[in-house]
Amino acid sequence: MTPTTMTLIEKARTGEAPTQEEALAILQARGADLNFILAGASLLREKTFGNAIELCSIINAKSGRCAENCAFCAQSTHHQTDAPVYPLRSYEEIVAGARQAQEEGSHCYGIVTSGTRIRAGEELDSVLAAIREIRGTTSIAPSASLGILDEATAQALYDAGCVTYHHNLETARSFFPNICSTHAYDEDVDTVKLAKKIGMKVCCGGIFGLGESLEQRVEMAFTLRELNVDSVPLNFLNPIPGTPLEGANDLKPLDCIRIIALFRYLLPQKRISVCGGREQNLKDYQSWMFMAGASGTMVGNYLTTCGRNREDDLQMFRDGEVEINGCC
Repeated sequence: MTPTTMTLIEKARTGEAPTQEEALAILQARGADLNFILAGASLLREKTFGNAIELCSIINAKSGRCAENCAFCAQSTHHQTDAPVYPLRSYEEIVAGARQAQEEGSHCYGIVTSGTRIRAGEELDSVLAAIREIRGTTSIAPSASLGILDEATAQALYDAGCVTYHHNLETARSFFPNICSTHAYDEDVDTVKLAKKIGMKVCCGGIFGLGESLEQRVEMAFTLRELNVDSVPLNFLNPIPGTPLEGANDLKPLDCIRIIALFRYLLPQKRISVCGGREQNLKDYQSWMFMAGASGTMVGNYLTTCGRNREDDLQMFRDGEVEINGCC
């Protein structure tokens, strides 16, 4: 390995953060340098997680009519898309989704609702009841993604048995105004801090390919390191017709691989999962995501787009000689 890669590995092992310049070098690595970077990232993954990967699934429990204007989102009322619009799914549907996810090998199941936040009342009560049932009758770890949290809602989720709260920052603070202007970045950061304070694990990541610079990708990675989140979902833009980013196409497969490696070096002991957009962006390089340091991936469908065929994913895991294990 190159001296730079050895330095990065040693820093990761001792808990020292790489410098900004070292982090940027990961995103700029090419050829043999990239091969060494990936070898180191794979080594760090295996040191913490062995040869096991984790699978997670989600349910789009409430779709559309979101007042936020996130430029990538099919569910925003500010954009004209073909995304489905429907109210909160029934308690029975949410629980059935968890049982199906468990049967298909997932260990974490996310209940996701559109909108800025969920209010106290019938909707929240239904989600809490579903979480209690999932926690009490399955081995799957229930997760929720309900928008910006207040303390009472966070406490209610924790008391119901919600293991993980998912809330993405989406991008770097310096780039966020280009993506969303209907709420402040600090509201997202405060939600992450509140969920951790209450006692839930936090799953927090973002989307790449929004037009952000390499430096801003590094900025976001350092922010998540500072927040000490428990797991990081990495999404890659799948441009949706009718959104401001419908024509965006900035990512190449190896760009995604370098991003995964960046997060493994900055967050060596955290769960890193490759989620939305992997099929469109990684293409034939999907199996490389574990070599780049990912410890898991989302399977099944996403919020408003279809995921990969389950059997194709399972074959990829078998071909890569990785085991399905662990819990989100």
